[in-house]
Amino acid sequence: MTEIRWHGRGGLGAFTAARLLGAAVSLHEGKYALAFPSFGPERRGAPVFAYTRIDSKPITDRSEVVECDCAVVLDDTLFGDPVKSGLKPGATVIINTTKQAKDFPVDGVQVVTVDATGLALEILGRPITNVPLLGALAAATGITAVQSIEAAIDDQLAPKIREKNKILLNKTYQLVKEAL
Repeated sequence: MTEIRWHGRGGLGAFTAARLLGAAVSLHEGKYALAFPSFGPERRGAPVFAYTRIDSKPITDRSEVVECDCAVVLDDTLFGDPVKSGLKPGATVIINTTKQAKDFPVDGVQVVTVDATGLALEILGRPITNVPLLGALAAATGITAVQSIEAAIDDQLAPKIREKNKILLNKTYQLVKEAL
């Protein structure tokens, strides 16, 4: 089973990213997926977690993801012990930041950084970082195909924002692939 933990703030789209990834692999790749949020009192800007589990067989574990294969950080100010704890050996940590990977030391894991906010502002005109970080996740881990995420975007997002989000997804995917 592959387990992904999303670290975000209310309004940045962490749960939407978890759900889009789950839809991509379950509806378009024939795998099983479970995506769910975890947060306290809902308010914009408050720290939130979301989780995605992916497997080739039905998933019965509905508990919080404690040890993960990948942590995706939608806001670099959230980087700290909650991100570092519970990373499996060889895990990947993807961080939305303008800083370099060396600025986020974590032993035994791959750290990938990308300016998802800058890309989102350029293409969407809003700092919504979930889709570009899905592109970074696909590029860094190969967990799913970009075409599957595009199909999930078509299934899950409003028609007026689909095309720009697919452009953003592909641009981020290419930038991360070139950097690796």
